[in-house]
Amino acid sequence: MNTTVEQVDLWRAAASETARLEFKEAKYQIDQRRLQEYCVALANEGGGHLLLGVADRPPRPVVGTQALADTVAATEKLFQVLGFRVDIEEMAHPAGRVVVLHIPSRPRGTAYHVDGKYLMRSGEALVPMSEDQLRRIFAEGEPNWLEEHSRSGLDAQQVVELLDTQACFEMLKLPYPTNRDNVVDRLLQERLIDVVDGSYAIRRLGGLVLAKRLDEFPDIARKMARVVVYVGTSKLETRLDHTMTAGYAVGFKELVRLVMSQLPQNEVIVDALRKEVRLVPEVVIRELVANALIHQDFTIGGASVMIEVYGNRIEFSNPGEPIVPVERFIDGYQSRNERLADLMRRMGICEEKSSGIDRVVQAAEFFPLPAPDFRAGFRRTTVTLFGPKPFEDMDRNDRVRACYQHCALKWVTSERMTNQSLRERFHLAEDKAAIASQVIAATIETGLIKPDESVGGSRKFARYLPFWA
Repeated sequence: MNTTVEQVDLWRAAASETARLEFKEAKYQIDQRRLQEYCVALANEGGGHLLLGVADRPPRPVVGTQALADTVAATEKLFQVLGFRVDIEEMAHPAGRVVVLHIPSRPRGTAYHVDGKYLMRSGEALVPMSEDQLRRIFAEGEPNWLEEHSRSGLDAQQVVELLDTQACFEMLKLPYPTNRDNVVDRLLQERLIDVVDGSYAIRRLGGLVLAKRLDEFPDIARKMARVVVYVGTSKLETRLDHTMTAGYAVGFKELVRLVMSQLPQNEVIVDALRKEVRLVPEVVIRELVANALIHQDFTIGGASVMIEVYGNRIEFSNPGEPIVPVERFIDGYQSRNERLADLMRRMGICEEKSSGIDRVVQAAEFFPLPAPDFRAGFRRTTVTLFGPKPFEDMDRNDRVRACYQHCALKWVTSERMTNQSLRERFHLAEDKAAIASQVIAATIETGLIKPDESVGGSRKFARYLPFWA
């Protein structure tokens, strides 16, 4: 390894510490256990570089380090403890001695640990990897659950009887073929079915998306989405419990229509006339239903997408913890099920470009509604939409959550949050600027947003950025 001064300075100039880069001052020494944990965390995230002797706060000055004076001995010790080799290099930077640890990526299907602790980084902290994350790693290289066969030994007629091919061609905006063979050929091209020993087999993906009845596919029947409507704001009394029977694509419109029909109505005044409107707009329901279906973890048995309607809110939940941290739903995107996402996008059900959650947050601001609540629970991801609530009735968490989401939404649309824009989001008058400032201060205190230093210390022209910007 021959890391140059120019390379170190390039790393120092990075906008933030990344999944492959970590800085530590370690002027005199570094705790050996902490060093081992950082090596494991970086390896689990794909490998990277740990620099000692460099401050971790911008502009990241080189402070020099006396740690790991004997790099050969340190390399051997790390290998004995961790079981994988970390190359350690020392270099003479003009501002002081820098030690660079070159950490390799974990092998495919393997996660590293220290004393049984599988670690990753979260901001500046080291945290245990979740059960979902470990399961995904250990499953690498295994057959994709969605691509395995659900029904086999079928002839062409049985395939057409089990799958709604008419709806498939309509949603793909393709003319329906005049003969059955061409229909089957298209399903083969889409890799929804296969030819196996002279007959046809339907992949689980094909069944999940196009099944006329999911209960005719025993291994995927448990993946039917379920809509439960409660009386009031608790689970004590159920008014409706409905299970989606058709495939995700062919039954999507009907599922959204059912959810919309069960939402509470609110009375508003429009042009001096009273008008009944639903709790939340349909575009929001559509996006969140699609997200729950597409991003679920299909390897978790005995669990399905749930849509629960209460008198004052609606909750969408799906099996599996999210791949993207909930704080980054607005600006980040990574699909757990890429083929399913691609197919649903081409069928006009979702957009595979991270705009779905943006639309949800924008709609909450426009109508206006409290900010949606995104939560990662035990093996489950939940999004809660709330009914209308005046600013005065929002608690601190409601206001901070809305402030952060507004700030993140401004960032992804190439704008910046200001006191004025936040007042507009909450529909507060100009004389309520002090209240908006209090909300901003509370959100900064939580670490979710930060002042935009590019405008200096002016309070009048203050702008704010999400913590990750």
